[in-house]
Amino acid sequence: MRSISDTIERLARARAQTSGAADQPNKLTRLTDPVRNPGQLTGWYQCPKDPASAPALVVVLHGCTQTAAAYDHGSGWSRLAEDYGFAVLFPEQTRQNNANLCFNWFQTDDVTRDKGEVMSIRQMISSMIDLHGIDPRRVYLTGLSAGGAMANALLASYPEVFVGGAIIAGLPFGVASTVPEAFDRMRGHGIPASTTLDARLRDASAHQGPWPTVSVWHGTTDNTVSDANARAIIDQWRGVHGADVGSSEAQLLDGGHALETWKDASGKDAIEHYRIVGMGHGTPVDASSGYGRPAAHMLDAGISSTVHIARNWGLTPSFERRDAATGPETARTAPKLNELPKPDGIQEVIESALRAAGLMK
Repeated sequence: MRSISDTIERLARARAQTSGAADQPNKLTRLTDPVRNPGQLTGWYQCPKDPASAPALVVVLHGCTQTAAAYDHGSGWSRLAEDYGFAVLFPEQTRQNNANLCFNWFQTDDVTRDKGEVMSIRQMISSMIDLHGIDPRRVYLTGLSAGGAMANALLASYPEVFVGGAIIAGLPFGVASTVPEAFDRMRGHGIPASTTLDARLRDASAHQGPWPTVSVWHGTTDNTVSDANARAIIDQWRGVHGADVGSSEAQLLDGGHALETWKDASGKDAIEHYRIVGMGHGTPVDASSGYGRPAAHMLDAGISSTVHIARNWGLTPSFERRDAATGPETARTAPKLNELPKPDGIQEVIESALRAAGLMK
């Protein structure tokens, strides 16, 4: 078992290795600090130019040792947003709050509704809605590692704000309140029972409406955050969605990866679990997709989590792609990422129509 000092030393080495990625050009614009910013975070964003309607928003939380610009460069979120007409918001941690640039997912005051870092991010979202015309009915959230754990905390604390969330190599909400506890949970030790996880989710807010969908991504060889946490996140969210333990559907993906899906009480897909075979700790990217590239904690696994997550949220099929060469006034329809050629042309037309209507993924 690694000591805390050894883990901190490894994180410091990883931070040094990411310095090149952090120096990548920042395509994002600095967000004016909200009036209420108790977590003292910084925000960066990108919005579509001249949108035909109020755009959707994806909030993206980086991992430890990363910056907003580095995570954007590796994940490809802003490029995908530019091509398909939605907005992105990247809250960013500061070294004054955490020396390793981790979001403080294990600090009670930072993950309690209307306090600390979760409150700062909630206020940034409000600023994006008020200043940039974001559709408040289409706000989504994703994060890696500590950012994934913080994403889960936000989904728990403000479930009315988000339609869906994607947690990559993250942890359940409310399982640690000290640094030693955080390291234990990362190793998969001391994770509470599913009944306790469910109770902590329900107690995080007074929410009575529909709950956000949850997509969980984890590598099978992750030695930093045990994949036992992926199953615990699913256990935490099954209850509020009315998804029984044995109700999941499994399928094998290209590359040997696996997808397991749970439906809610109404029969709609509510929880997803992507098991990325042979991948360590990081965000899965596919260099051939054109969105994202390998870097520290950005791992080329032959599957792009960014593309899959956006597609599952209905963001990529529903927007026009802007032609950068001619400007926003000459929008053109882009090939949809999930419309692959099929031998039967009639089937392709039918499936394309179903996807456009939101009736098929």
